Amino acid sequence: MTEYFHAEILDQTDGVVTVQIGFGSPEANTKIVPDAIAALGALNLKGGRGIRFTGPASLPAAMALAHAVAHLFGYVACWDPKLSGYVVAVSHDPALPPGQLLT
Repeated sequence: MTEYFHAEILDQTDGVVTVQIGFGSPEANTKIVPDAIAALGALNLKGGRGIRFTGPASLPAAMALAHAVAHLFGYVACWDPKLSGYVVAVSHDPALPPGQLLT
């Protein structure tokens, strides 16, 4: 169990996994980043067409999470509440380039 960050699978449909992430106890990124990676690792993700993250994360935690799954999934996207959709941040799929909005 991680103390400073949490992750849970909200949905798995058609090869796309949606993961809810967020902070636990307040701490510096030097503690949050390893906890974020551990929390994601505990989900035992096998990979697929894409992964979507929703919830708050610091920039260092978000970068670490994207790196941890970038080679398991065809794309990595994160929720943007201003756009009411997921923005592709990392992609190996030419049909879904970085910056693409997924609603």
